[in-house]
Amino acid sequence: MTEISASFHGQTVITTFEMTPATAHDLMEKLQAAYDEFIRHQPGFLGAGLHMNDAMTRVCNYSKWQRREDYQAMLRSPEMRERNREINTLCKGFEPVMYEVVAAF
Repeated sequence: MTEISASFHGQTVITTFEMTPATAHDLMEKLQAAYDEFIRHQPGFLGAGLHMNDAMTRVCNYSKWQRREDYQAMLRSPEMRERNREINTLCKGFEPVMYEVVAAF
């Protein structure tokens, strides 16, 4: 389980995906496969969670990395670039944003 803690000094990335209910399950399958087959094996990966809203119009991906550079290297790899091209066909768009944990309750 990925723990949220204000003492964490690595990189937190929250990515939101916007899609339609018609593609929601296909998108989730692609994201799960990306984590299972590739992302979780990358240097610096610490953990992640995938969340889908009740309307099946949004997915939120919370991931933790040891360093910002670890996440960026994974994202820029040829395999992930190809996977992201496929993922992009199943959603209206997605945006990864890097965050720093300020507080946890």
